[in-house]
Amino acid sequence: MSNKIFTKKELEILYKNRYVKNVSEKGITYTDEFKNIFITENEKGKLPREIFEECGFDIDILGITRIKASAGRWRTSYRNNGVSGLTDTRKLNSGRTSEKELSIEEKYKRLKAQNNLLKAENELLKKIQHLERRLSKKK
Repeated sequence: MSNKIFTKKELEILYKNRYVKNVSEKGITYTDEFKNIFITENEKGKLPREIFEECGFDIDILGITRIKASAGRWRTSYRNNGVSGLTDTRKLNSGRTSEKELSIEEKYKRLKAQNNLLKAENELLKKIQHLERRLSKKK
């Protein structure tokens, strides 16, 4: 993360950009649309600085360090998870478990899903054991 702290004037300028979801003194959150545009243009061979400039960002305000860090983070995330890796999921994953009372049907669905997961894990373990036995017999 960059050590640069945005001034009030810089915050106003950044917040006016359509590709900024949120901005504070220390950080900036870009829209998913901008991240997708960035990846598309970057794969065509454009440099991160060029992409940010074309999308209306002032490089002097953001700082080249912040641009390089964002670019690296997005490329890695895209490489590992595809387009879904660029989506901001902080609102969706609050980390808290649901406290609402589940209906019988919902409890049944959860138990069924858990049961299917355990069955799949058992099958995988059986396959591994089978392969290990075959390898030990060949030696």
